[in-house]
Amino acid sequence: MKLTFLGTGTSQGVPVVACQCPVCLSANPKDKRLRASVMIETENLCLVIDAGPDFRQQMLMHKVRHLNGILITHEHVDHIFGLDDIRAFNWVQKQSTDIYAEERVQIAIRRIFDYVFATFKYPGIPQMHLHLIENKPFRIDELEIIPIRGYHYKLPVFGFRFGKIAYVTDVNRLENTEIDKLRGLDVLVLNALRKEVHISHYNLSQALEIINEVKPGKAYLTHLSHQMGFNEEVQAELPENVFLAYDGLEIVV
Repeated sequence: MKLTFLGTGTSQGVPVVACQCPVCLSANPKDKRLRASVMIETENLCLVIDAGPDFRQQMLMHKVRHLNGILITHEHVDHIFGLDDIRAFNWVQKQSTDIYAEERVQIAIRRIFDYVFATFKYPGIPQMHLHLIENKPFRIDELEIIPIRGYHYKLPVFGFRFGKIAYVTDVNRLENTEIDKLRGLDVLVLNALRKEVHISHYNLSQALEIINEVKPGKAYLTHLSHQMGFNEEVQAELPENVFLAYDGLEIVV
């Protein structure tokens, strides 16, 4: 199984529009971050988690030719506003794109992309096949996926576990039952917005506490803001098995 980081930034990305801070002005490619998303590939499947405003750019950069489905963590703009660009995959694959989301998120998708679900459809609109997911395991072909319920302040969101890999973003609280789902991992991907405490995201120290508790083989931090600091400087401060993810990083398990 291969995990590719398509984007590792916050809702604003890095650099942030109009920002003149040193991180946003950095020439290091690892300090350039599109909106958070990953791609999971097995021998027979290609899945993407979240399709934010950078989805089109991410698909082009990684030369994605075939997509089996998109899993949605929650309905915020930086996680779903790229869904219109599945039209290209509809055309190439001659079928609707499978979208996996819980009921509340599906309601938001139907509202935001109302033209997709209208009785009289405009030619060329995206074709979505919505699949309902709940907080229990489900399968996409041969791959078992375990949802992980977290809270983005008060908003329930889903992370996902695929075998020995788990991806959890946009959370600042996990119940013990959900933390238990993160044990025995080779790779844990977890959000860590910045060093200061935030109302709806883990900060660096909180993320490290979760990592220390579940003890994955390796952990990668994502959904990073420009306030986290320079990639190289922060990386030097981290435990030896914890890494700042960066756009384009590939991990094979």
